[in-house]
Amino acid sequence: MPNTHLKLEADYWLNFVVTKRDIDFLQNYLFETEIPLPERDMTRLLVEERIRYEREALAKQQKGDGAVFLPKESYKKGQKLVFPALNWRKGEVLSVRPGNNPELGAFDVLEVAFEDATRLFAASLPEHKLNNPVEEAPNPEADPHTILEQYGDELIKKLEMALLADESLIRSAGQWFPRALIVDMNEGHLNLAEAVVEMAGGEPLSIVSLMEQIDVPDGVSRNLLEFSLNYALQEDGRFDEVGPAGEILWCLKRLEPEEVQQVPATLKYAPLDYDRSVLTEQMLDLEYQLDDEFSETDHKPAKANEVTITLTYPHWRAGTLPVSPRVRRFFPTAYESSLVRFILVDDKTGEQIPAWVVREHGYVYGLKAWFEKNKLIPGAQVVIRRSKIAGQVILEAKTRKAAKDWVRTVLTGSDGGIVFALLRQEVACEYHDRMVAVVPDVNGIDLAVAQMAKSRQPLEKIVKNILRELSKLTPQGHVHAEELYSAVNILRRIPPAPLLALLASSKEFNHIGDLYFRLAESNQDQE
Repeated sequence: MPNTHLKLEADYWLNFVVTKRDIDFLQNYLFETEIPLPERDMTRLLVEERIRYEREALAKQQKGDGAVFLPKESYKKGQKLVFPALNWRKGEVLSVRPGNNPELGAFDVLEVAFEDATRLFAASLPEHKLNNPVEEAPNPEADPHTILEQYGDELIKKLEMALLADESLIRSAGQWFPRALIVDMNEGHLNLAEAVVEMAGGEPLSIVSLMEQIDVPDGVSRNLLEFSLNYALQEDGRFDEVGPAGEILWCLKRLEPEEVQQVPATLKYAPLDYDRSVLTEQMLDLEYQLDDEFSETDHKPAKANEVTITLTYPHWRAGTLPVSPRVRRFFPTAYESSLVRFILVDDKTGEQIPAWVVREHGYVYGLKAWFEKNKLIPGAQVVIRRSKIAGQVILEAKTRKAAKDWVRTVLTGSDGGIVFALLRQEVACEYHDRMVAVVPDVNGIDLAVAQMAKSRQPLEKIVKNILRELSKLTPQGHVHAEELYSAVNILRRIPPAPLLALLASSKEFNHIGDLYFRLAESNQDQE
């Protein structure tokens, strides 16, 4: 009788170690099915197999302890028994005698000795509820679905490390397959694939599209051919796999936009050491709200079908959007590739915009023309929405009828620096009051940025100068941290946390309250 009461230790899956037997099981499965599998599917198979193996091992152990007691069977003196209804306790039959109950008919009475007591049991009874298998009590530690929900990510990491250490298995486009089954794809196949992608104008192509135009060997399963070609393309430096998770798309590296191969200058950040402990709860909330791709926020994004972000100068200049913690889940990801090619859809016009997620550096590229078409400026509001179509993301520019507004304007000074002024500008989009900035002379700003980088001014000096400039625009003479973040990033790329830590810890700045700052009194005369 198989044991249905598998009881694993509470930390069994937490302390899980992938063994050679586990890898052998997965290898055999792949050989038999000839279907490549991603790590998540292989982890599910491994969990199911481990549970089956542990059940079998326990059943063998219990069978070795004696016969499983069932009331319908007959037993004899000296026989060893195990009792499923008593949590598989072990006992030995001391004596057997006839039972005395006219309602039951003939039956036996067993006297059974356990370690701590002696008990009587009825046997030779054809009709008894304990003749049926004991129903399994729910045990989350032995339920595959519950296990994967709770421990899945860690189990996948452990399995990945074990698979990478096994040279008999190879990975391509997030899937694993035995090396021994790979079909050789020669240089001719790869040259033809290059020509096919180039004829598509650099548009990424699926492996199915490539196989339709490449003379692949006959008599081999389709799954095996697709994996073999994917692996050959992966190992060839001319190609990039750029499809979102679950979709394999191939592109030629030399046809990818320069801005996805090299981080645009305005987005480059040289990490600074800072004391995160000085950040207040208010500052941490602001860090999350600013949607900076370099933020280390611990805030958990709320589940929503859309999010509105504010376009900062670095991203406006580069034609990009940040992949911040709040918006990351809206954009497609990939199993392995650092680049993901997908489509942005204009919510108002339906225009489809080819775009790239640069996962390693946290930005989406391909929006410069869309920014210009919608007359967006730094500080403009952009809505990101989910699409029902896989591989697409919906964008909405919060535009309006053009009107003259008094807005912060960035001008270049005669000394190569920048100054801020409140000027009437024609604006055709909704914007964040504290982060808006009209930039009439972009080339002048580029020169100012280059000059500042050459002079290697420390961050504190840059912040002091910009705070002094911005304070002239308000009667109170103080500036909100959002304004400073937006303005400082025109000259130097800096995430919110290092900037806020500087404001919180430096004696050069006074916190007025509600994240408003002004220069310390000793600096006022320098204005």
